[in-house]
Amino acid sequence: MKDLAVLGGGPGGYVAAIRAAQLGLSVTLVEEADLGGICLNWGCIPSKALLRNAEVLRLVSDAGRFGIQTGPVTADFDAAITRSRAVVAQLVQGVGFLMRKNGIEVVRGRGRLTSEQSMTVGPSAQTVVASQIVIATGARSRSLPSLPIDGETVVTSRQALEQGRLPATCLIVGGGAIGAEFAYVYRAYGVAVTIVEALPRLLPAEDPDISRELTRQFERQGIAVRPGTTVQGAERTGGGVRVLLGDGSAMEVERVLVATGVEPNVSDIGLETVGVALDRGAIRVDAQMRTSVPGVFAIGDVVGPPLLAHVASAQGVVAVETAAGRQVAALDYAQMPRCTYCQPQVASVGWTEEEARAGGRAVRVGKFPFSASGKAIAMGETAGFIKTVVDAESGALLGTHAIGSEVTELLPEMVMAAWAGVRPDQFEALVHAHPTLSEGLKEAALAAQGLAIHI
Repeated sequence: MKDLAVLGGGPGGYVAAIRAAQLGLSVTLVEEADLGGICLNWGCIPSKALLRNAEVLRLVSDAGRFGIQTGPVTADFDAAITRSRAVVAQLVQGVGFLMRKNGIEVVRGRGRLTSEQSMTVGPSAQTVVASQIVIATGARSRSLPSLPIDGETVVTSRQALEQGRLPATCLIVGGGAIGAEFAYVYRAYGVAVTIVEALPRLLPAEDPDISRELTRQFERQGIAVRPGTTVQGAERTGGGVRVLLGDGSAMEVERVLVATGVEPNVSDIGLETVGVALDRGAIRVDAQMRTSVPGVFAIGDVVGPPLLAHVASAQGVVAVETAAGRQVAALDYAQMPRCTYCQPQVASVGWTEEEARAGGRAVRVGKFPFSASGKAIAMGETAGFIKTVVDAESGALLGTHAIGSEVTELLPEMVMAAWAGVRPDQFEALVHAHPTLSEGLKEAALAAQGLAIHI
């Protein structure tokens, strides 16, 4: 009997397995597909490779403003897909190496719990027995009854990551991070893109000012944005698919990309057999990631929002530390960083202004536009801003939100400031190198106090 078995080898599962091995536990990891899960194989990593291709294409196409003449620019999207798969293959090999390095047994196949200490793995019917189990089965793309997926004209984000042929026109259903990222990539390669979002704005979980700025920048790029719009139905046509929208209008496009979120993978993994309780379709857990069954933990997308790879990894550490008998602090989900990698990028942590006011807080807001940043001007990337939300009474930093070129790289300081309880006025003592984009974070914090220097 092993000390721990992990069901699922994504960013939550494989991190949990490694930490368990580091703590001296014997570990078996069960995975039916490639190590790394959806994130590494069909989500975070390949999409970021395609986004980099799109950024390079836009930069080369716009080289004239830097005094560089390139002549006509051609782009091979199939080559971009091939490069993204090569990036994935390299990282999957890396995860496999980490499994071997840490002495973790990897069992291939679909695992199903048969008790709180065992599972069978198909199709070989191998039995895995462990004192404790971590469920990390992730989630899958959510489909819409009005838009049945056919894998050709109506596709999921995973299927889109395999298609080297670009459509001339594309309707993206869903204005969250996945929809925004694919919109940027497709538009960079010349596709006529429209995004429809049922909620009133793009990136509805982000600060409204951020959403408005992203919409403005997307429209400048030629991406049509239609918030507050639902899809009522679709039918195949000779040239693609005709989509009926909730306002009574219709669009005919070559491809529809459904990016309406995901749903937890809770089916056919033995939860009913063991008695693991669910809550609104996800596995119910406590602050230490324990399920309703003693000795069984669950982490990642299968336990519900926030549906982020780095959250799954952090939950994996909490679960395993708890399983090993250690005391570990519960995660503060309000301080989890969020990022979207289209251009301009979006990065945030903490409360939005809207959330703070709805929670009864009196707030002060500080903003610093990148149009006033020496580094941004030198880069030729002046779109966007950094925004801070501050409690007017205590002076506490409630949230930081940024939109602009490479702002996801500012997240470590944003998260550290939130975690350490740094007040905006204390940024005065934090000397930032010049010229850097991070200077804008200090300016935005000081702006909430009326102390910004460069605006």
